[in-house]
Amino acid sequence: MKFKLPFNKKQTPIVIQATKENVEMIIPEENNFTQMIKDATHNPSDLIVKSIPPNLTLIYIKNLVNDQILNDHIITNLQNKIYETPETIKLSLSLPEVNISSQLEETVASLVNGSVLIYVEGYSPVVLANIPKRESRSLSAPENESQVIGAQVGFNESLSTNISLVRRNIVSPDLCNEEFKVGKRSNTSLSLIYMNGIASDEMVNTLRQRIKDLDVDALLDSAVLVEMIDDNSLSPFPQMLLTERPDRFCDGLLNGKLGVIVDGSSMAIVCPQSFIEFFESREDKNLRWQVATFVRLLRFTAIFLSIFLTPIYVGALTFHYEVIPQAFLVPLSESRALVPFPPVFEALLLEFIIELLREAGARLPTKIGQTIGIVGGIVIGTAAVQAGITSNILLIIVALSALASFTTPSYTMGNVIRLIRFPIIILAGFWGFFGIMLAFCFILIHLLRQTSLGAPYMAPFYPPRFQDMRDSLIRMPLPYTAKRPSNVRPADEDKFNPEPIKPEKS
Repeated sequence: MKFKLPFNKKQTPIVIQATKENVEMIIPEENNFTQMIKDATHNPSDLIVKSIPPNLTLIYIKNLVNDQILNDHIITNLQNKIYETPETIKLSLSLPEVNISSQLEETVASLVNGSVLIYVEGYSPVVLANIPKRESRSLSAPENESQVIGAQVGFNESLSTNISLVRRNIVSPDLCNEEFKVGKRSNTSLSLIYMNGIASDEMVNTLRQRIKDLDVDALLDSAVLVEMIDDNSLSPFPQMLLTERPDRFCDGLLNGKLGVIVDGSSMAIVCPQSFIEFFESREDKNLRWQVATFVRLLRFTAIFLSIFLTPIYVGALTFHYEVIPQAFLVPLSESRALVPFPPVFEALLLEFIIELLREAGARLPTKIGQTIGIVGGIVIGTAAVQAGITSNILLIIVALSALASFTTPSYTMGNVIRLIRFPIIILAGFWGFFGIMLAFCFILIHLLRQTSLGAPYMAPFYPPRFQDMRDSLIRMPLPYTAKRPSNVRPADEDKFNPEPIKPEKS
């Protein structure tokens, strides 16, 4: 195809021949080149065109380039000097990334990514000096994955900063980093990171192909990418882990998993991920195995209570009075004496109020949000009991269920637990304990059918892998966890040699 630019009667037409291989720019005059770049970028207000006598022109977008490097290393070096060719300019600039291009598409793409175009009058190739300015916040402690023992630094929104955090934790030449551009309009950079010699080549190729096959306008966050490359995007259960902790990210890489970091997002992706691993914390590995096992069992118990405690209350009061201890029937009946609603409506109303308070507290500023959550819960709960809208026993149960849901280390999995509680309560109101068992069987069958990057989602319980169970519900002592998880199909199964650290027999 051909692109034609406006020209005067005294000038010859300027034609850019475009082929599949390259785009040659035939630009005999400075004004025509400048107009071409303005047309390609729709002449934004922050596009700067600066002439440097006698034969140079600089074009850049003001808000995207580093002003100090521009003044100290480019303008100062080019002033009052005559350069005959773009190649001599490239050699004279002491910058890490300087290229020469004759392609219009590549030139414009480089311009909007923070490059300065240096045009030598009469030459078609243009010098591209990449000096981007990336605004990012300073490193801080993770807000959603806090821990007492361990590193206290989290990812931020800068891709280069996040990769440097990973390389600081894993100082190895086997750490592979593949960069991709996703989004026809956003042109977002992302990095696929894995350990060569540990990660499965099949999984690397699968994830690489899924990223390459993406055809979207924009990619603004890693959470959006997860939904696009999931094995089953219709499932409410996450199949890939979103983490803001570099240590947890690196731990996954060293176990043979793959990682993806998206520019502009403070959450990194780790995959494949099993269901049980969403309830494990990185801090578990920093604690003694007895304490870590106790904390994990406490966490799993809390998750069970969060999902089924309220439905069991609804089912028992609606259909199964016989399961309630006789000593408990009198205070329970007195508590519900003034409540005009059936148990299922009462439970749904309270759960809705709790979720409303939780969402309002999360969206408001920190100090106000904490006040709303605490004061609002106390005031509304007390007023609801005194008004006879709900019983004080159900209020305790719902509050306990909400508190137990916060023990989930993964925010995305915590949201799923909040969601599935509502249909289970409804089924318990219609069919009692039979409805609860129906919901449990449906969820279990759904989980057994899921995969994460082709790996079984319910590993190590389905298919059963007894060796991997040493670091699932319980955490065995360190010498017994020397093998990497088999569900990721690692090329190297051994993490370390357990023999030197096994206790000596007396």
